[in-house]
Amino acid sequence: MANNLKSIHVSRTLRSQGLTIFSRLEFRRLFAVSESAATFFLFRHCRSGLFVRLKNGLYALADIFPSEEAIANRLYQPSYLSFEYILARHGIVPEAVYSVTSATTMPTRRFVVEGKSYDYFTIKREAYTGYRPEQIHGRTILAACPEKAMADILYFVHLKKRSVNDRWNMRKLSKIKVLGYVRLFQSKTFTKLAREIL
Repeated sequence: MANNLKSIHVSRTLRSQGLTIFSRLEFRRLFAVSESAATFFLFRHCRSGLFVRLKNGLYALADIFPSEEAIANRLYQPSYLSFEYILARHGIVPEAVYSVTSATTMPTRRFVVEGKSYDYFTIKREAYTGYRPEQIHGRTILAACPEKAMADILYFVHLKKRSVNDRWNMRKLSKIKVLGYVRLFQSKTFTKLAREIL
C-alpha cells in the first residue's frame, strides 16, 4: 500500500532485507505498491539523497553505498568480474585499473555510475565459467579466478581487440589452468596463440 512509503520505514525495511541494491520490481513487491507509486517515490528520493540511481530501474541506498564489485554484478546480468580488474587484484597487471571489467554472454556494454566506468565484454557461452562466489563486504560476488581472467583477456588479444602487455606477471598463474580455460573457447588458432604467449 502507498502509505507504507515513508522514507524511514523504507530505508529500514530495505536494510533488514539486505537490499542495499534493488530493482524497481523488487521495491514494488516488497512494499506492495503500484508502478506509478514506486516510480514517484524512487524519483523523489533519488533527488532527496536517500537513493542513488545506478541505471534505469536499479537503485542503491546512498548512505550504505555498495562496493564497486557488488554494483558490477547487478548492473548487467549475467556477468562476473574478470579481465584487467581481476588481474590487478591478484598483482598480475602492475598498472592501476580505472574501469571495473566483467565478462558476460550479453552484448558488450559500458555503464558509468558515480563517475566510475563498468565495462562488460561478450564471451562465448561455452566459455562462461571459471568464476566463483566471493564474500566482499557481506555480499556474494561472482569473480573469475585469475587464470580465467587471463584466458578472457587472451581471447580478446586473439580477436585483435586488446594487446599483450609485456609487464604481465605470468609467474603468478598456472599456465595449465589458463590453457584449460582457453580450450573452452573452441578455437584452434586461439589455443595456438595462447600457448605462444604463455
